[in-house]
Amino acid sequence: MNGSALRVLLVMDPFIAVPPKHYGGIERVIADLGSGLLQRGHEVTLWAAPGSRIDTATVVPFGTEGEWTRWSNLRNTATVTTRLYRGRSQFDVVHNFGRLAYLSGVLSWNLPKVQTYMRTVNPGNMRKVQALGARRLCFTAVSAAISRTGEPGGGDWRVIYNCASPDMYQFQAAVDPATAPLVFLGRLDRCKGAHTAITIAERLNRELIIAGNVSTLPHEREYFERDVQPRIDGGRVRYIGPVDDRQKNTLLGGAAALLTPIEFEEPFPVVLPEAMLCGTPVIGFRRGGLPEGIDDGRTGFVCDTVDEMMTAVGRLGEIKRHACRAEAERRFSTETIVGDYERLYLDLCRS
Repeated sequence: MNGSALRVLLVMDPFIAVPPKHYGGIERVIADLGSGLLQRGHEVTLWAAPGSRIDTATVVPFGTEGEWTRWSNLRNTATVTTRLYRGRSQFDVVHNFGRLAYLSGVLSWNLPKVQTYMRTVNPGNMRKVQALGARRLCFTAVSAAISRTGEPGGGDWRVIYNCASPDMYQFQAAVDPATAPLVFLGRLDRCKGAHTAITIAERLNRELIIAGNVSTLPHEREYFERDVQPRIDGGRVRYIGPVDDRQKNTLLGGAAALLTPIEFEEPFPVVLPEAMLCGTPVIGFRRGGLPEGIDDGRTGFVCDTVDEMMTAVGRLGEIKRHACRAEAERRFSTETIVGDYERLYLDLCRS
């Protein structure tokens, strides 16, 4: 470490390139984090899927994009372990967003390590790494809800939320909450709740625009073809497919609200700060880390039932879009989150 400038290694499962073209919340956060660290004068190296890129960072691809099998996971773990062993003196801190197994070969090293979780945690894994003599390892979670799932296993835990770039999302102040469309944006799997968003739009006779990718996994495609596609009429309910960053900015900016009727313990959706930066309130179910991102009644509404969500749509006129943008900048901007991680890196390096 030279002064306060750090040599940071970012590691991600090689399933989706960093940054993603369409779907890929984790990959988007890594791209923003890497860019932010570079702007602060740090040296950044990224190990991720082929096709990945971050500004002037050193990018070393590994694995095969889209491949997720037992064999590929073992092969990727071996690749990362070998690279870490050979380049142990090249980095001041290793920040892993992928499988915890990637750190298995270096757990006992006197090298600061950060393991970030964007999904529910198995606390047994924390006990295993401690039994293996883990040193200078800090766990971060993208919400307190996720942190609570891992804390029973022990270890040092911090909460650092997902981020979005204010430069990428344009604030839209003039949107009619009574006539602008509602939006659903996310992976079209049942747990994300697109079918519930359609129900709300149908009952309220409101326009709903659905955007997101249909997975190639059989059960997810079956869900789309059975529960979503037949209800798309091209008028009140429209599906526009996957969207890139430019399209996402336009879609969210013109929406009366983002609907997130999730059916699982959502860690912390990146689309939440993206929508709020556009000034768009979020209406979501009280599951996982989602309520942590919504100031109920001020930047959106936290609901428990479909009826409550329908009532919330009728209250959108109470929300000040300037408050949504300001809250997103304060809590979830790239600058805020990069600063949180930077302070964590420096604390680990100095301890």
